[in-house]
Amino acid sequence: MIEHYVAIDLGASSGRVILGEVEDSRRIRLRTVHAFPNEMVNVLGHLHWDVLSIYREILEGLRLCASNHTSSPAGLSVDTWGLDFSLLDKQGNLICNPFTYRDKRTRGVMEEFHAKLPAARLYQLTGLEPRPIYSLFQLYSMVREQSSLLRVADALLFMPDLFNYFLTGVKKTEFTHASGSQLYNVHTGGWDDEIFHHLGLPKSLMQEIVPTGTVLGNLVESVTGQTGMRSTPVIAGATHDTSNAAAAVPAEGEDFLYISSGTWSLVGIESPRPIITEKAFKYGIANQGAAWGAFMVLKNITGLWLLQECRREWAKTRDYSYNELVALAQNTAPVGSFIDPDHTDFLKPESMPEAIRSFCHRTGQPVPVDVGQYVRVILESLALAYCYTLEQLEDIKGKRIKQIHIVGGGAQNPLLSQFAADATGLPVYAGPVEATAAGNVLIQAMTFGKIKSHQELREVVRSSFHLNKYEPKPTPYWYKAYERFKALKQG
Repeated sequence: MIEHYVAIDLGASSGRVILGEVEDSRRIRLRTVHAFPNEMVNVLGHLHWDVLSIYREILEGLRLCASNHTSSPAGLSVDTWGLDFSLLDKQGNLICNPFTYRDKRTRGVMEEFHAKLPAARLYQLTGLEPRPIYSLFQLYSMVREQSSLLRVADALLFMPDLFNYFLTGVKKTEFTHASGSQLYNVHTGGWDDEIFHHLGLPKSLMQEIVPTGTVLGNLVESVTGQTGMRSTPVIAGATHDTSNAAAAVPAEGEDFLYISSGTWSLVGIESPRPIITEKAFKYGIANQGAAWGAFMVLKNITGLWLLQECRREWAKTRDYSYNELVALAQNTAPVGSFIDPDHTDFLKPESMPEAIRSFCHRTGQPVPVDVGQYVRVILESLALAYCYTLEQLEDIKGKRIKQIHIVGGGAQNPLLSQFAADATGLPVYAGPVEATAAGNVLIQAMTFGKIKSHQELREVVRSSFHLNKYEPKPTPYWYKAYERFKALKQG
């Protein structure tokens, strides 16, 4: 018997409606029914998401599911990137296009809020490291500016909450997404009183937090009427895309590191409870909810955003494919220059190649001179950042990690996977590319009892997707490179 599930997977650069087939033989197949771009929109100098356009594309994907594949899937679930939120008025109307986490409105806000609530105290409450892009600081920027939107706002919905509301009329926030906002208390499991006191906002703005796998309700009539989809249950699965990807890591045992590689590289381990220590705070380690109520103990590293933005700049003269860029880097000798991917220079520069050039020049390193060299600097720097984070996670865990799993779009980059193996000295398993969608679908199947445990879920992933293995080839070059990279990070 085959059951169908719809995964609506929304990323910061693209969105997809995916049909998942789960067989009794414990295999999963994924089919992209509809794909569309998602881009930030600059309005009068501020960056927004066009959520109604995204919603229109979701409806088109559901229409295609109903007309060409199935009109009665067993379930449907939405996942999105984290951090950003929308506001509704008392009548349930959207009152603004959401700002993006890369918008300039949060500049200086984190430091100002920490004068009210120190960073160390905030970490004790939330388990999240200081980072200006978190929902807390986006919200505080509106408080500081005395935004008129807050005067009419009755409900705050994170991005998956908003689309679930459009689909069902139900307003809820799921655990994995709540835990990544820096408004959530990891000890009480609810919105934090102390944080909202310092924000000067009522907690009534927030929605009830529900466990992963909660059935929110069925598709409303306006959706079924427009799409031909039947009254399908909508599930609050792991609504944070990283939690879905981590759920679908095809690892066995516990001694593994996972890297969810895309625009961001989220490098982490699993823990039954958050790890909140002085050392974890010093290292900038985040504790975010995992799909089965545990925690992802991880580091948020700027990822392939560096390459995406370079490619966008280079497209003005030549539109390179990613395969071409990897080939150019592979045929280029090491430059011997490295960047810190998390330096503020690379958050939203006008020109990413220029930001890399300036960083290398300022730090006394050779400046890349052609496309292949720029790509090589990026990929080597990411691999070294993985090694740096691995060392920190082993330190706070007190246990050695034996293997690395790279999932997501970055698993398609063989050079990055090999560099990661060489830099860390550990075997790297790459795949599945579609980890987020696989996690989305299989968590739905868990909700309805088709899969009994997260171990079984990972068995299904292992039996359904091919993994590429990269054995480490450590050389003196990587040892010296890592010492220089650590000096960059610590100096």
